[in-house]
Order: sequence, then structure tokens, then C-alpha cells
Amino acid sequence: MSRVGLKPIALPSTVVATLDGHSLSVKGPKGTLNLRLPGGINLEQTEGILALSRKHDSKRQKSLHALTRALIQNAVTGVTEGFSTKLEIHGVGYRLNLDGSRLKLGIGFSHEVNFNLPEGITANVDQNVLTISGIDKQQVYQVASAIRGLKKPEPYKGKGIRFPDEYIIRKSGKAAATGKE
Repeated sequence: MSRVGLKPIALPSTVVATLDGHSLSVKGPKGTLNLRLPGGINLEQTEGILALSRKHDSKRQKSLHALTRALIQNAVTGVTEGFSTKLEIHGVGYRLNLDGSRLKLGIGFSHEVNFNLPEGITANVDQNVLTISGIDKQQVYQVASAIRGLKKPEPYKGKGIRFPDEYIIRKSGKAAATGKE
């Protein structure tokens, strides 16, 4: 039995969930998210509580049961509170500017890198810290990963774009000459 999949999802009073066949729409104060339920997974709504069940106990159905429950919980959290993550930019002369929905990054290349933020994602710049937020958890972290991929942290000086809690294993660089000829 999937312990995650059996756990019911409590809907806050500000959230409305509507089921139409295998499509679930979750509407809250921050916006609306739509999910498609996989085959074999059933959703029942009673008095502000969503409960999932599956048709049979195959390994795939068990994993889809838990995954679907987690995705619905993320949708409910997203439309009520939203999700956000931070990125830090480290490096001499590295800079970050926000122009509407376009992010301009000076990250050590000969040119400035422009990154267009997708719809539904907002960004906030505070010196060398970029905060990315939105209602879709997958989209927020996908955008953060794409921005980090523009200039990953290098192991010698630690320059690049990284998450605040990310630890970079540092290398020592070239060893001093030993004096042997």
C-alpha cells in the first residue's frame, strides 16, 4: 500500500477543485492550475477533502498513485502560497538586471546574456541574489535550473550561479613547482 497516496488532501476554504473526467482544475487566490489524472487513478471529493484511490496494485499503479497525490498537493499549495527559490551570483564583475520579464546577466562572457522569463514566473533582484517565484512548482525550479545552467559554479574560485545552500567542492589549482629538473 502506498502511504503517500492514501493520505487525504485538505483543501483550504479559498481553494476550489473541480473534476471533469480525468482533468482536475485547482483554483485559488494566486491563480489556476490544471492537472491530468493518469488512467487507473480515481479522485473523490467530499467536504473540502480530496482522496485518491487506484484500481489495482501493480507497481506502476502504486507509484502513479503517490505521484498524483503529490502533484495535487503541490497544486493546492501553489495556488494558495506559491513557490519561490533563490539563486546567488558569485564573481568579480558579475551583475544581474531585471528589465520587465527579461533578465540581463553579465556573467563573465564577452556579451550580456538575456533570459526571457516564461509567463507565470516572476523574478526579484536584490544585489547578487535572484528570487524566482510562481504558482507551479515544477516551472519555478525548471527556470531556476535553466538560469543556473547558463554559468555553473566552477571549482577553482567558485564563480558562477548557484543555489544559496549549494556546497561547491573546491580544487587547489596548480601545485607549486617541486624544484626537480
